Amino acid sequence: MSKGSTPETRPFAVTLDVGGSLLNKTGSWRTERPVYVDRLPPCNQACPAGEDIQGWLYRAEEGDYRGAWESLMADNPLPAIMGRACYHTCEDACNRAQLDSAVNIHAVERFLGDLALRENWPAPTAATASGKRVLVIGAGPSGLSAAYHLARLGHSVQIREAGPLPGGMMRFGIPKYRLPRDVLDGEVQRIVDMGVELELNQRVDDIPAALAAGHFDACFVAIGAHIAKRVNIPGADAARIVDAVSFLRDMETGDEQLQLGRRVLVYGGGNTAMDVARTARRLGAEPVIVYRRTREQMPAHDFEIDEALEEGIVVNWLRTITASDEQGFKIEKMALDENGFPQPTGEYETIEGDSLVLALGQNVDQSILTNLPGVTLNDDNVVEVGPDMATAYAGVFAGGDMVPAERTVTVAVGHGKKAARNIDAYLRGETYTSPPKSELASFDSLNTWYYTDAEQTIQPVLDEVRRQTTFAEVYAGLDTGNALFEARRCLSCGNCFECDNCYGICPDNAITKLGPGKRFEFKYDYCKGCAMCVAECPCGAIVMVPEET
Repeated sequence: MSKGSTPETRPFAVTLDVGGSLLNKTGSWRTERPVYVDRLPPCNQACPAGEDIQGWLYRAEEGDYRGAWESLMADNPLPAIMGRACYHTCEDACNRAQLDSAVNIHAVERFLGDLALRENWPAPTAATASGKRVLVIGAGPSGLSAAYHLARLGHSVQIREAGPLPGGMMRFGIPKYRLPRDVLDGEVQRIVDMGVELELNQRVDDIPAALAAGHFDACFVAIGAHIAKRVNIPGADAARIVDAVSFLRDMETGDEQLQLGRRVLVYGGGNTAMDVARTARRLGAEPVIVYRRTREQMPAHDFEIDEALEEGIVVNWLRTITASDEQGFKIEKMALDENGFPQPTGEYETIEGDSLVLALGQNVDQSILTNLPGVTLNDDNVVEVGPDMATAYAGVFAGGDMVPAERTVTVAVGHGKKAARNIDAYLRGETYTSPPKSELASFDSLNTWYYTDAEQTIQPVLDEVRRQTTFAEVYAGLDTGNALFEARRCLSCGNCFECDNCYGICPDNAITKLGPGKRFEFKYDYCKGCAMCVAECPCGAIVMVPEET
């Protein structure tokens, strides 16, 4: 029986005692009883933004796209962006990957986000105005997320952004071929349309003064990592070297005419290095990535490396740049020692290059917080915050790149939501407590024989020639038909989706249907504890527990 099917007939069973008399109740036979449970889907657990992925996929597979989008927006105000920029750890955790292939969650999320932009769906209605004002510093993913959730909670929010455009590193760190700017602008505008004030070119240097002048009751600081790390290369002409952050920012703002030359070296092995090299390729240059470790040790995601190689990017692994002269850049070969660390070999080569882009990581300007009494940085130069995202200075919270965490759009969006909930509690004189999490729904708790093979829907990819010469989006989105198909691949791990299997298989008529959306309940007077319902539940939403004595 496939997911969502309903049995045409219902078995009828009676139980007789040794004398042949009809027994109306069988509950006394049990040593264990079945109970319905709700387990935590692994996709939900793996989402840094805390999305109820299974919940909105369930609505999407019913064709209720507006309802699915609204469910998604309860946790994430940037689904069209996230469907493109997220590294979808949810799919790495998806149980379906052990059956055939993971559900293409990010593609369905992108479909819902794009549909909402086309249909101009407004953000869900906010709560009654609280009369409280919150200052958000930084219009990146974390700041936008916090502003959105605070507005939904009824608070008045003003975002102050030091730059000329909103979006933070989503705009200045993610190239257009991965994130079209009309998508970014559309989702930012929806937050502004909620009544959130957005002030651009407004740098804040003194938080207490800004709070007092603007009559704010709390503040969330979410400044991105815009300061590039640099390294000294002997003999290098400063005019030939640019950092990745400045390069990508200039691409966005057009403040400077980029003069890379024909051969461009990119020094680094992270996702930013891939973005720089692929951008340079589209500008007509011949980029070469130089990285001191092996491919397996590269911090860039595998698919980012694969896409760069597909576009003709050359990568020199186990190489480091030691000097520069008129001919190019002096490169030393490296070798891994017994512990897997790269060590110099004393062997050198020269790679011709007209310019060098340093993609060695970024730091955050933390001075705005370190000037506050009691606020300190840890050894990684990020601000220590509590579980509630609060700094040591009362009423000031921080998130995104400023605090200890992985620096991704999804993590930043999750920080914004978490901070908003805790700021809301702070403004109300309360403490926010996260709801308890259920037991994880593991693959071995599923009965997967009910599911037929259905491989993941593959998104169309732009041809290689256009990928090398234009900034057109590399991946296309799903359409209504294959988005529905992909949503229906969800196994509903650990949570009843009312397939009626337990109802149809029970030999004792011990299960009652409660109506659409209300699931079922057991009539324990008639259940003999045979556990057939457990064996036939596709999603592992029924377990046997010891009978109460």
